[in-house]
Amino acid sequence: MTTTSSTRKIVVTGILGAISIVLAITPFGFIPMGVFSITIMHLPAIIGAVLEGPVVGFSVGLIFGVASLVKAAVAPLSPGDVIFTNPVISVLPRLFIGPVAWIIYKLLGKLEIPAIFMAGFFGSITNTILVLGAIGGLGIYPWAVLYPIAITNGLPEAGIIAFATVVIVAAIKQINLRRKPGANLND
Repeated sequence: MTTTSSTRKIVVTGILGAISIVLAITPFGFIPMGVFSITIMHLPAIIGAVLEGPVVGFSVGLIFGVASLVKAAVAPLSPGDVIFTNPVISVLPRLFIGPVAWIIYKLLGKLEIPAIFMAGFFGSITNTILVLGAIGGLGIYPWAVLYPIAITNGLPEAGIIAFATVVIVAAIKQINLRRKPGANLND
């Protein structure tokens, strides 16, 4: 790895980490959707992984997890936020978001837009499954309560995150989403 590449990864991690902190400690990390909210706080970890690799995704996920833990301890929004003071729930699951997104992106890399979309989708699903899995595994809430949350919150959230990942990464990479298949990039 070159010095320029290392510096870029550090800068991207810092910028996306700062965005993660802002999303975690402000209402900007949630999109109200009727009776539930969609979180977009894990989006920077996914973008970091797609753009710069699994270490950046892991690092941004760590920053997101720690910010989530601190927010739950210092300024919880609801009584349910107290469970996020446990690092097994707030930090550990977030470490896997970026690496999973990167693996999916690399597996599908020849199909750029579908690869970005699926990286966003599976990065988001990783967050949902691991956080709810930790909550259920620790016996905090019964599985019967968690399964509907995974479906009603997790799937729409994954779709929104996947779409947002495509839009943001395509803009950063300057991918023309309106380009016709087989057209020259300069068209």
